[in-house]
Amino acid sequence: MARKKRQEISESKLQGFKYFQLLQPYLERLHALGTERDRSGNRELFADQYLCLLLLYFFNAIVTSLRGIQQTTELKKVQKLLRIRPTSLGSLSEAGRVFDAEAFREILAELTKQAAPLMSGREAELLKGLTAADGSVFRALPKMVWALWNRHATGLKLHLQFDVLKGVPVDASITPAASSEPGELKAMLQPGRLYVMDRGYAGFRLAKAIVDAKSSFILRVKDDIAYTVKEERSLTPEAREAGVLRDVIIDRLGTPHHKPLFANGLVRLVIVRRVKPDGTTEDLHLLTDQLDLPAELVAVAYKYRWTIELFFRWFKCILGCRHFLSTDENGVQLQIYAALIASLLLTLWTGKKPNKRTYEMMQFYLMGWASLEELERHLLKLPVKRNS
Repeated sequence: MARKKRQEISESKLQGFKYFQLLQPYLERLHALGTERDRSGNRELFADQYLCLLLLYFFNAIVTSLRGIQQTTELKKVQKLLRIRPTSLGSLSEAGRVFDAEAFREILAELTKQAAPLMSGREAELLKGLTAADGSVFRALPKMVWALWNRHATGLKLHLQFDVLKGVPVDASITPAASSEPGELKAMLQPGRLYVMDRGYAGFRLAKAIVDAKSSFILRVKDDIAYTVKEERSLTPEAREAGVLRDVIIDRLGTPHHKPLFANGLVRLVIVRRVKPDGTTEDLHLLTDQLDLPAELVAVAYKYRWTIELFFRWFKCILGCRHFLSTDENGVQLQIYAALIASLLLTLWTGKKPNKRTYEMMQFYLMGWASLEELERHLLKLPVKRNS
């Protein structure tokens, strides 16, 4: 079978430079990153330029490889807008080892502060800071020994904190796939968050660490946890409509043999009945330190945890983060942080939460099939979500 001919990249096929304007204030401080060993002063590729090239890779479907990125550096349009010289494949490969990925992570955290909530109203106000935490595994190449998962496979894991109301990632870390998700979250905790987590994070010590970090939690736990009831709360019609079966203030978590981690009455258990897609039901046991949050909103907050799963799907399938440009651990981290920044820039530019049709329009624009005017016309039609 004949090998498919590689498509040449021309200036007219490259789009998405408008997104870089939001990054301009952050690029200058990246310029000196990784230049400590450049004693002769002949470095031609700098960290700010490498970030822009990675963004160009994500914003243009025609650029599909490291060699494709190298080809874009030979185009005058790219050289002028990114202030870059023609760059060799070796220099691009070396960049994955030279530039510290933590600098890209810091830019992600700072850009997030510019994002505005995509929802408004009472629900958005009471759930302010709602952050879904979860991890997702990416299959790695066999040569990535640092990502060894078991004897037969390699993989890496993206640990993500996702601001539900803003629809953007707020922090992330990348580790080998076998690492602990609760342990990684504990090391990444931020103040002022309302963390919502699935059973994979169930652990009283993690919940206590979240409170100590000046944040709150809604954590799904097993239905057989040991506890004693201090107060049984009556359910409002709104709570019953949301599927809430029980709302109790807990006097003690665990058995008498366990050292108490919370003072009496500082945690609460809300039991919610959920209807599965197949019509069957299951009861969710949600532990939280939010004593004043209406029970129906505890249920709603956990339902919103699904947004992080949708983001992972977008991240892998549409943004195309299944193909790694580097086999080095630091190089993979650089690429994933750049991809998170790219996703964040899309939300900052549109100011709205894109739906599936919007994702398609983005792809049409980035491939040159739709004009900028057609894309902006579509974005203006998107509704702004409000809650009562």
